[in-house]
Amino acid sequence: MIITATELKTNIGKYLRLAETQDIIITKNNKPIVKLSSLRENKLDILDSLVGIVQDDGYTLDDARRDRLSKQ
Repeated sequence: MIITATELKTNIGKYLRLAETQDIIITKNNKPIVKLSSLRENKLDILDSLVGIVQDDGYTLDDARRDRLSKQ
């Protein structure tokens, strides 16, 4: 859903309730500036959306940990 900043200010309660179930893009001067979304993420939906994106090339959790620590 896309709304203006003025609309958000006028009806903040309505959009806070809606943001629990859908993302809301707020625009100012016809330009998107903010996305309002729920903190309650459905982790299974997120995982399902990633299926097929990450290729299995033998990269393990230990490899990821080692890479992360080397960047610190």
